[in-house]
Amino acid sequence: MQLQLDDVALFARIAELGTLSAAARERDVPVSQVTRSLVRLEAACGVRLLHRSTHGLSLTDEGDTFLAYGRRLLDTTAELSSELTGKLSGPSGWVRVSMSPLLAQMVIAPSLSGLYRQYPQLHIDIAADDRMADMAREGIDIAIRTGTPNSETLVARQIGSNRRALYASPAYLAAHGTPQHPDELKHHRLIGNSASPTLNHWPLAGAGKGAELVVQGHTRTDNSAVLLTLVEQGVGIARLNDLLAQPLVARGALVPVLPGHFDSPSVPIYAVMLQERHRLPKIRACIDFWALWLAEMMQGASPPPR
Repeated sequence: MQLQLDDVALFARIAELGTLSAAARERDVPVSQVTRSLVRLEAACGVRLLHRSTHGLSLTDEGDTFLAYGRRLLDTTAELSSELTGKLSGPSGWVRVSMSPLLAQMVIAPSLSGLYRQYPQLHIDIAADDRMADMAREGIDIAIRTGTPNSETLVARQIGSNRRALYASPAYLAAHGTPQHPDELKHHRLIGNSASPTLNHWPLAGAGKGAELVVQGHTRTDNSAVLLTLVEQGVGIARLNDLLAQPLVARGALVPVLPGHFDSPSVPIYAVMLQERHRLPKIRACIDFWALWLAEMMQGASPPPR
């Protein structure tokens, strides 16, 4: 078969996006150009790859087989290109990264100037969304997630860990006093989570298995970014991710409350990649950098410039 790699790449995106028009919009080309590419590919293969109907597109059996091999061909080509160019000029190209908006704002965005200084030919495309991204369909290279992925098509590397602790703003503590014991929290304004009720169970340290403070909340929210803002604005005391709170502690905007009085199980943070892409130099460069960045953040201070 005399295949054009660009036709193979376009076919993969058609299969992922589900329509010819979506693939055309992504490339900013006429639909007729996408159609010609598909016809050319089917002619080269000698089989029909897609069923076309008024209800949309679907892969034929041959198309499903071709897609699997085509993706491997594209990934091998990309890996070869990245290895060759990387040896000459370092990791380069676009890396699309998926994560929560708050993690993007508080952790990844501040890291990019250092990443670009170290790898000036890298470009990062941040997809900030709380939902789980479909990595293949949305062209995601790295998804930063907590918890252990359970898909056989994904590779996960732990790049950090996270804990939760109580925080308040200096203004709140000046107005309401600093609690010295968990029993005193009943006299304070606590901020709860209305989206995840389990996060309103604050486990007590050294008080026996299952001992916890169940928070009703003087104020509640279903959004982590809003929760962080409420605490920063002096609305009350909340249990926050250390990873997100530490930069504000370093700037004097937040203060830890009752350290050591509440248990804080460690939750791993993973960089998740499609199995066929995790060896690309540009992906490895980002993950190595962010693993070091997260480690430095959790030491209690903002990471130094690089």
